[in-house]
Amino acid sequence: MVESIDLFYGVCLGRPQAHAPGVKTAIVLPTLTTSCPMSALRRSGGLFCRALESRSLGEVVFSETSSSKSEVDYLGESTKGDLNIREEHLEAFGMNAEAALYGPIEEIAKIEAKEAEALLSDLGIVEPFSTRHSAHGIFCTRTLNLRSISAIGYDMDYTLIHYNVMAWEGRAYDYGMANLESMGFPVEGLHFDPNLVIRGLVMDKERGNLVKADRFGYVKRVMHGTKMLSTRAVSEIYGRELVDLRKESRWEFLNTLFSVSEAVMYMQMVDRLDQGAVPAELGPLDYKGLFKAVSKALFRAHVEGQLKCEIMAEPERFVEPDPELPLALLDQKEAGKKLLLITNSDYHYTNKMMHHAFNRFLPNEMGWRDLFDMVIVSARKPEFFQMSQPLYEVVTADGLMRPCFKAHSGGLYSGGSAQIVEESLGIHGDEILYVGDHIFTDVSQSKVHLRWRTALICRELEDEFNSLAYGRGQRTALVKLMHQKEVMGDLFNQLRLALQRRTKNRPAQTLAATKMADQELTELLQKLLIIMQRLDQKIGPMLEADGEDFNKRWGYLSRAGLWDKSHLTRQIEKYADIYTSRVSNFLYYTPFMYFRSQEQTLAHDSYSYSAPVINGIGGVGDL
Repeated sequence: MVESIDLFYGVCLGRPQAHAPGVKTAIVLPTLTTSCPMSALRRSGGLFCRALESRSLGEVVFSETSSSKSEVDYLGESTKGDLNIREEHLEAFGMNAEAALYGPIEEIAKIEAKEAEALLSDLGIVEPFSTRHSAHGIFCTRTLNLRSISAIGYDMDYTLIHYNVMAWEGRAYDYGMANLESMGFPVEGLHFDPNLVIRGLVMDKERGNLVKADRFGYVKRVMHGTKMLSTRAVSEIYGRELVDLRKESRWEFLNTLFSVSEAVMYMQMVDRLDQGAVPAELGPLDYKGLFKAVSKALFRAHVEGQLKCEIMAEPERFVEPDPELPLALLDQKEAGKKLLLITNSDYHYTNKMMHHAFNRFLPNEMGWRDLFDMVIVSARKPEFFQMSQPLYEVVTADGLMRPCFKAHSGGLYSGGSAQIVEESLGIHGDEILYVGDHIFTDVSQSKVHLRWRTALICRELEDEFNSLAYGRGQRTALVKLMHQKEVMGDLFNQLRLALQRRTKNRPAQTLAATKMADQELTELLQKLLIIMQRLDQKIGPMLEADGEDFNKRWGYLSRAGLWDKSHLTRQIEKYADIYTSRVSNFLYYTPFMYFRSQEQTLAHDSYSYSAPVINGIGGVGDL
């Protein structure tokens, strides 16, 4: 336990601050209570004691930077919400800020950083750096100062409420297939297989294919119906084409886990269409027409309400509880953030799900509504972010509504628009963070149209992170083989050029290469070629198997091949400032976190990669 006035020095909200030698460090929170004896404080000066009696500890020691006084820091982020030490507090103890920072700042920072790590350990707090390198990390693509955020909006489904995919999407699949059967489609013998697809794939509605593309849109893997195509077939079909998501009539991006059931239905029905099993009376159907029929069947399953009624009757069968999630939101609210719930789900379903997932984990008989400054149901995203829509206030527990023109704090509304939210709160643009699971509906549109800051929730990241760790050894071995082939390939190419020049009676690149005997040159070329061909036979299957621990058909979610990023990852980098597997991960970072994006390496950044060890030279870098 830190004693006496030492409490007010050192680490403030996890940010190390230097001090004179011998002074201890501590973490000071704005509302922190301590066992520090009041008598010790009184001995330090009556002025401070009188101030402490009328103001909270945090208010006495610190002031918070307001919007009007905020500046832009060296990373381009607003300093709004940052804490500042009150000069009168230092003067009350006869202290001087410059004296407390005496000495070279590099040395002070080095010492303080070590002390901060030690104190975090003593307090039993997991340091953010450790969390950042775990399956529950929050990963940053664009620097974000969470302190400068005034309001945080949340989607509900697959964001605040996480469903068991097998249960939720499985039942959606069942209802959708039943609707297809009623339309005359052959569905007997088919069952829901969630491993057929992963988020981030793209449906080619013209060809009846499901494809995985890299960040540039080049197609890397293809499944026609439920059959994976060979690399050669992929090249023949898509060698001259790029995936272009702007062509919505052809390409359908799997943005969210809600897309899983639709994709499984479509690919299975492609098989039936290819087999000629679709009745002729349904009319001449191509792959695009089949997609429309599948989408219509699944849409009916959602609109008719049977699925949601079943979930509301047994939420424990479909919803995976997360006890830490309500506490993370409570921290944000108590830190002064205005919390918003903006969901496309209707009022009755929202109330049932939120009550089930939140109320039992909140303290002091709080209800889920107590967390939010504003709740908007039936929001009709993405139009909510794009245009003005009528706003209605939900005024009774039965969901009775009346038109209104302005939203108020604590209100429950239906419809409306993001512009109404901004006007009602007096907060605009990058002062608002929106958190959702849908790349287009939640993340892309709120950023493109409003310049809100954005966070993507992708639950599959946890399995991918663990799979990447599990496959690290195999990938290291694979990289080593590829590097060995590259070295031999360099020699092979140089010798081949020497042979080419020799046939034209021209000297080779060097005198030594020119003097090589013909037999020595051709035998070495033959040997290298045989070894490289054998290496290809080894490397090919290893590349194909990379990521199969995550998904046997598609590999890793975030990658397209060993080196490149997937189209999904490109979308995340473009539109999401931060991304993580679940909202409760915010609990480990505090509402005051300053997220900094990592270095983005380029092809010419030679220092960012170390070659594998070959004959004792070099070393394998982190993959």
